[in-house]
Amino acid sequence: MASSENHIGSGIENLISARKSLKLSLEKSKALGSALGKAGPRFEEINQRLPSLEAAVRPIRAQREALSAVGGHINRAVSPASAVLKVFDAVHGLEKSLLSDPRNDLPGYLSVLKRLEEALKFLGDNCGLAIQWLEDIVEYLEDNLVADDRYISTLKKSLKGLRELQNGEERDRLDGGLLEAALDKLESEFRRLLTENSVPLPMSSSLPDDQACIAPSPLPVTVIQKLQAILGRLIANNRFEKCISIYVEVRSSNVRASLQALDLDYLEISISEFNDVQSIEGYIAQWGKHLEFAVKHLFEAEYKLCNDVFERMGMDVWMGCFARITAQAGILAFLQFGKTVTESKKDPIKLLKLLDIFTSLNKLRLDFNRLFGGTACVEIQNLTRDLIKRVIDGACEIFWELLVQVELQRQTPPPSDGSVPRLVSFITDYCNKLLGDDYKPILTQVLVIHRSWKHEKFQERLLVDAVLNIVKAIELNLETWSKGYTDATLSYFFLMNNHWHLYKHLKGTKLGDLLGDSWLREHEEFKDYYSAYFFRESWGKLPSLLSREGLIMFSGGRATARDLVKKRLKAFNEAFDDIYKKQSNWVLSDKDLREKTCQPIVQAIVPVYRSYMQNYGPLVEQDASSSKYARYTVQALEKMLTSLFQPKPTKSVSFRGSRQPSGKFNNGVAEQYHSSPTVV
Repeated sequence: MASSENHIGSGIENLISARKSLKLSLEKSKALGSALGKAGPRFEEINQRLPSLEAAVRPIRAQREALSAVGGHINRAVSPASAVLKVFDAVHGLEKSLLSDPRNDLPGYLSVLKRLEEALKFLGDNCGLAIQWLEDIVEYLEDNLVADDRYISTLKKSLKGLRELQNGEERDRLDGGLLEAALDKLESEFRRLLTENSVPLPMSSSLPDDQACIAPSPLPVTVIQKLQAILGRLIANNRFEKCISIYVEVRSSNVRASLQALDLDYLEISISEFNDVQSIEGYIAQWGKHLEFAVKHLFEAEYKLCNDVFERMGMDVWMGCFARITAQAGILAFLQFGKTVTESKKDPIKLLKLLDIFTSLNKLRLDFNRLFGGTACVEIQNLTRDLIKRVIDGACEIFWELLVQVELQRQTPPPSDGSVPRLVSFITDYCNKLLGDDYKPILTQVLVIHRSWKHEKFQERLLVDAVLNIVKAIELNLETWSKGYTDATLSYFFLMNNHWHLYKHLKGTKLGDLLGDSWLREHEEFKDYYSAYFFRESWGKLPSLLSREGLIMFSGGRATARDLVKKRLKAFNEAFDDIYKKQSNWVLSDKDLREKTCQPIVQAIVPVYRSYMQNYGPLVEQDASSSKYARYTVQALEKMLTSLFQPKPTKSVSFRGSRQPSGKFNNGVAEQYHSSPTVV
């Protein structure tokens, strides 16, 4: 028991002793850890100071000759680098001025911009040299162990970045993009000056007069001078094409705005949008006036302005600019419209319209040659030449085919009402127009040009003979048509009507003068001749039916006289009704001829009828059936006769007339011609 207690006591002491030992060891560990923690930063500080200490000691380790020469090498390398840095500082000093609005002081702005350009040129020329000097000194330091390897490595890395910057795409941005920003502002100012001073020509309801107008420059001289100054700087910085684009955009838009008031939508019309030239006849007349206005008042001004603004760049430049403006402003649309007309179906009226187009182009020939004569306007030249050729070819083709068209009409039936065929009235009026002062000189010129292309000579007699042959064909048509009537009286009426038309409507005209007085008198005589036949074979037979023979009034013979009067009145009424019914639909369009024809009929019939009814009317008037015989009063009869041959309202018809053409005509040349709604 005592020994156990001793053993337990000894163990507790050992534990206490071990605890004290561990506690002491722990306190020593904490002290050591604390000491190590304080030593770490000191080691790091020493580590950081070692390179500088090593670098400081390095020159002591370098060779004396290299160490003594390094100062001169460093000075030579640093001097160009310092100059470059000074210029960089100067460039940054221009930033505020160049980011301002050029309109406030354009000359000052351009002056500052030029300084920037000079600074950038210096930088471009000297950055490479400065880098080369710096690379040389680094190489020297490395070769002669004057500097630490790490330091040399850092310098090499920096110089490599500079060299890549200097050789790469960023070389032109040594200013940090300041030059590009300044040039953008100049472009904006260029556009502003153009836009604010490009005012569309004030348009009234009518076009300016037809006199040539060499318009003055539409921009003030001071504005032109500013534009030229801006151009100088933009061209120096490869921005010329952008300037041209801006100029063309603004000026062509201005021309279009001037033309907009003229309502030129018709220029966009296509072949499929109209049936014939006549349907756009009014547009063709407008086209000539609008084209002349555009050339003389708008394109002329643009031509002069292009010269004024771009004259220092050379003729090719400003002519090219002018060509682009005119093309975008609408000259091509004018030429295309003319081409569309030439591509339409052939029609006699089309010949006149083609001559109108030729007149307009010929009137502007000198202007076209001067404005669009340069190589830059080759597209306009080609389109114009093509249009002129189409116009001349088309006009000549239609003119020489007129005779064929008239001859083909011979196959059609004559008008059922004995009137003047619309072909006759149309062709006579048409030939008069061709021979008139407005069209004959132009048609002659067109024919001359066309024959010259074939190396053939043209004589004016060719034009005269062509027209005379057409008239001869008309005369032959009339003769042929007159034989197409089964009623001889209607044939006489038809010939009377048409011979009078040729005499009356050609006398005193260009065509009448060409045909001569003897020709006109001949047709007047033919009219009288057929008029006499017409009267004799129709109305001239009626008076004899009211004969007084056997109507002697005596006692006891009244009933016999009454029967004889009834018989003769019945015969007169039947003959009158038959002739009137037949001729009530016949037409004499000419008022004079109508009066000349109706007057003899009235004079031949009405007095005889009046006298007959006064003397013998009472014999039948008391009869229960008197209305069968005394059918007409004198006044009613006279009114019926004076109202004969009145023209009927008709629709407008084409060159071919209102009759249905024969199958041969339909399948022949006539199909090349189409309806011409207003030709009558």
